[in-house]
Amino acid sequence: MWTARSLGLVTIAALVAYAFAAAHYAHGPLALALWLVAMPALYFGAIAALCALYFAGAWVFRARRPPAMRIGARATMRLVWNEYRALAGAPPRLMFYRHFVPDPAPAAAAVPVLLVHGVLCNAGVWARFARFLCRQGIDGVYSLSYGPPLASIETFAAQLAAKLDEIVAETNAPSVAIVAHSMGGLVTRAYLRRHGRAKIARVLTIGAPHHGSMFAWFFPGVSLAQMRPGNDWLAELSRTRLDRALRFVSLWSWHDSMVAPQTSSELPGAVDVVLRGIGHNALLGDESVFAFALGEIAAAREEAQRAEPRASDARVQSALAHQGQAG
Repeated sequence: MWTARSLGLVTIAALVAYAFAAAHYAHGPLALALWLVAMPALYFGAIAALCALYFAGAWVFRARRPPAMRIGARATMRLVWNEYRALAGAPPRLMFYRHFVPDPAPAAAAVPVLLVHGVLCNAGVWARFARFLCRQGIDGVYSLSYGPPLASIETFAAQLAAKLDEIVAETNAPSVAIVAHSMGGLVTRAYLRRHGRAKIARVLTIGAPHHGSMFAWFFPGVSLAQMRPGNDWLAELSRTRLDRALRFVSLWSWHDSMVAPQTSSELPGAVDVVLRGIGHNALLGDESVFAFALGEIAAAREEAQRAEPRASDARVQSALAHQGQAG
């Protein structure tokens, strides 16, 4: 809500200011046409500049890559282009996130899926991902849009707890599979530290800065401060080890453009899945990431189906024992 409204207001203000400038300086049809052409050029140029800054910073603060994870010129061009496309298409998805990623109607689901976004975003970042899951016949896919964006990650973890309670009530499912992008991975870990794994079937984090990112030093806000490498909050979070009974997967890219150093996504106790040649935002539109996430969700549901007969047997045995005691 906060991100969508803020982005909407900024967009409206920019359009109004541009219209006033065009009305004042554009004299004649040709000049007006040039102003109209310049408007999208300015937008896409600004996105290109932002993309370039992120890649420059990611290069400066990069982790030392093994030779097998280095890429050539063609793959580098594809890396930059895919990340640029993801950034350029983000504003409309963020502004109209309720349309692009709506929650399903309440219905029974064996293992619902909850998508948790990263910093300064909302559920709109999951638009392509959610469409993919829908095409694959995955039901019970929910999303969380937390905020306000610069509040504490602990605040977001409390909102995650409330969302999980809501999903469990609507689906009658004992637990939920979480797929989290970027800071959403830290929100999920903060939830686990506070509430444990009882309502979590498994966790997949995508490009999560588990040990922080150098980019966090360039932005204000409590949540950004908590993502600065070496800060007290991250250190305290790291002292809480992952529950070995919970499958926790950290999927990340050696060429992440916003998590720097990229090895910040390595997490002790988690299963590391390492990719190359994919930027931070492009991870949420990559076919290989889609396929891996689908496999994790399918595996979680298969485990739930195998566990259901055992749970039913346990309930029957408990009822029989109760009857025997009553007799």
